[in-house]
Amino acid sequence: MTSIAVLRNKDLSPEEFAALCVRLENRSLVEGDYEILRLFLDTHAQLAHAYQEKSHSIQRLLKMIFGPSTEKTKNVLKTTETPAPAEPTSVDDTQVQTERPTVPKTKRKGHGRNGAAAYTGAARVRVTLENLKAGNSCPECAQGTVYQSQQPGTVVRVVGQPPLKATVYELEKLRCGLCGTVFTADTPADAGPDKYDATAATVVGVLKYGNGFPFNRLEKLQASLGVPVPAATQWELVDRAAARYSSAFEEFIRQAAQGDVVHNDDTPMKVMALMLESARADRNTKGAPSRTGVFTTGIVSMVQGHKVALFFTGRQHAGENLADVLRRRAEGLAAPIHMCDASSCNTPKDFAVILANCCAHARRQFVDLVESFPVDCSFVIEIFRDVYVNDAVAKHMDLSPEERLAFHQDSSGILMDRLQVWLEVQFEEKRVEKNSSLGAAIAYMLRHWKALTLFLHKAGAPIDNNVVERALKMVIRHRRNSLFYLTPNGALVGDIHMTLIHTCYLNGVNPFHYLTALQRHYAEVHANPSAWMPWNYKDALAAATPTGGG
Repeated sequence: MTSIAVLRNKDLSPEEFAALCVRLENRSLVEGDYEILRLFLDTHAQLAHAYQEKSHSIQRLLKMIFGPSTEKTKNVLKTTETPAPAEPTSVDDTQVQTERPTVPKTKRKGHGRNGAAAYTGAARVRVTLENLKAGNSCPECAQGTVYQSQQPGTVVRVVGQPPLKATVYELEKLRCGLCGTVFTADTPADAGPDKYDATAATVVGVLKYGNGFPFNRLEKLQASLGVPVPAATQWELVDRAAARYSSAFEEFIRQAAQGDVVHNDDTPMKVMALMLESARADRNTKGAPSRTGVFTTGIVSMVQGHKVALFFTGRQHAGENLADVLRRRAEGLAAPIHMCDASSCNTPKDFAVILANCCAHARRQFVDLVESFPVDCSFVIEIFRDVYVNDAVAKHMDLSPEERLAFHQDSSGILMDRLQVWLEVQFEEKRVEKNSSLGAAIAYMLRHWKALTLFLHKAGAPIDNNVVERALKMVIRHRRNSLFYLTPNGALVGDIHMTLIHTCYLNGVNPFHYLTALQRHYAEVHANPSAWMPWNYKDALAAATPTGGG
């Protein structure tokens, strides 16, 4: 029986507790007081230990509800100034770098006003001097000759408008007073053949699936601005657009299968039809599905200098969806590097991959425990800080995969060796209980050490899975705002849009222009989808003629 239970069984009344405090203050303890005080102290120790073990779980819950502010080292350790412990190590401490490399600081994007060059999607109007041209005499000195300046002056004018704007063409009608014949003005060419232009479907798709703007919210906004677009109409637009994107979507999957490095992970999703199917099966256990969960898998593949993002929603886990993608991999290609967290659900079965695990996941376990174990967690977090600085330096230097590998081996290898020795010492010298929360974090790292340190042994191996974690934020944003998909077809439409939109983001391509081009040239895209990828579609666009239709 624990001291907590024993103390509870003592059933100490408030009066008895007050009398005990008086005796303690007067140093006149009697027989039995020492046992009660010992139980109080033991109880305090047990509660403190329970707080250390559980408080990080409460913190994680709060982060899930409100989102973490940041996990940068300087913010994680802001209340933990205790120096890292000096641990016995087989690595000579004098070999460990004392000065961390630095990355030249540049002004962060999103701060301050944007110059004219940033408005790549803006219309540009050339304004010339009315009474002066290049080659004319200077009107000021009358002796020199004016010439064209390399950089024109710029003025940026930003105007507001509804996300979807409309033009009403009022066609004049004349009627013959004698025969009654009606003459109607011709529809202008810029009115187009359809009520909704391709750009309308593009805007709705980018707002809905790229930025989490629900149909009903856009319907209210458009109605308030005098250009009504019902939610049902919005769905029809994106559904038709997704059908036109399907050939490009399939090509995205084929090209992603050829990648040298593949990231994957998944997040829960709701598809009402699948959830209803599970609920009905629960009432009839004979037909119960083997799984009831629904997920959206995110995959990011590095292919010949380009990044391809894929999204799949359904009952399959990330590893199974990745296996479906890899079935399209060309024969003879070497096994790809597969970056994921250590969950077995993320690993594809029956496909040879070179497994790499995410250092950010391993580090996060210590971030969650930093308030409970400040000294130990600070040591681990600071090691990772230096390793990430090295990776940032390698990126800034634009090193090749082989050069980056050599750089990490020289700069990060000794850091990770020091960390491995420290982790092993915690268990060997029984400094940490294996079944504690800190022990679980240490055991996780030791169990997956080979995959966590693949970036020290394999050229091109990433250090973390953050690229797909950021991709899944698009899915999470949609889930928070729209809550669910109604049917599997609705989920497929979302997956197609998110795949195309996020791949554009990853490759610095304007998704509005790209999606519009796919719609207007869907016949050419279907005939040769590889020529219509975000990084090369402009060449095909220059040679193509519109297929027609909005």
